[in-house]
Amino acid sequence: MSLYPLPRDIETEVFASLPDELRRNARSDWADASRFGVKLDGFLEGPSFDRAGNLYVVDIPFGRIFRLSAETAEWSVVADYDGEPNGLKIHSDGSIFIADYRNGIMRLDPETGEVTPHCTRMKMEGFKGCNDLVFAKDGTMYFTDQGLTGLHDPTGRVYRLNTDGRLECMIDTIPSPNGLVPDLDESLLYIAVTRANAVWRMPLPPEGGTFKVGLFVQLSGGLSGPDGMALDAEGNLAVCHAGLGSVWLFSKLGEPLYRIRSCTGLHTTNCAYGGPENRYLYITESDSNTILRAEMPWPGKTMYSHMD
Repeated sequence: MSLYPLPRDIETEVFASLPDELRRNARSDWADASRFGVKLDGFLEGPSFDRAGNLYVVDIPFGRIFRLSAETAEWSVVADYDGEPNGLKIHSDGSIFIADYRNGIMRLDPETGEVTPHCTRMKMEGFKGCNDLVFAKDGTMYFTDQGLTGLHDPTGRVYRLNTDGRLECMIDTIPSPNGLVPDLDESLLYIAVTRANAVWRMPLPPEGGTFKVGLFVQLSGGLSGPDGMALDAEGNLAVCHAGLGSVWLFSKLGEPLYRIRSCTGLHTTNCAYGGPENRYLYITESDSNTILRAEMPWPGKTMYSHMD
């Protein structure tokens, strides 16, 4: 039984598709492990806009970072390196940070394409497999360490990398933490918990520490679960439901407002606001390697740090 009215539908359109010349049709270690050895053209994830309006996306199995021009949506390869980039966010200084499943947190120079290590372990221990990251207003980075955790092994982690370089493990009991984003006043962190088909909320008290972690919304159905997320200017939370071909828009009270339906494919993995007046939601559909777009009722909250 649902306590809420059915969310209204928003249709999507294909904004861009991975060009034929960039499609690999090949196997990779990542594809062998997670897609049972099938050949892939790519697997797009991690959309993020720079201040010039260019859209960056990652290609997990083949270690590529793409940039789509703000004017023409033309694709270019910014980096091609030995890694498995999963999430990507852009800092206010223009540098790009990558949550790399194999290598940890990496840093990309968008001018040279050089990818270098930024945070690759907690003391002597390596990460399970980093998935996504986000910046707070002051430049603090939060990132998820998902690995193969799930309901059978609820040991996924969320880390905070402070601006002074201090790394903290905030929680280590999550069954597959994925996308994450703070609310508008940064008093809590929303965490997509893929294999529990849920979104959690974790308070961010000024004095630090972790307590009163709770359930924000419980989803159902689909072939996977909640993945990447984005916040709009009203504090509503867009949640990509991978394996259901949908993005849900929830109010800050957890009420379902809209369902953004994929016009192609079920693997809606991540999203970012951008475009004219920051009013459009751009969604990676990873099976078809397309980027979908939907005009939204409210503009998005800018996702990168505003430190100047």
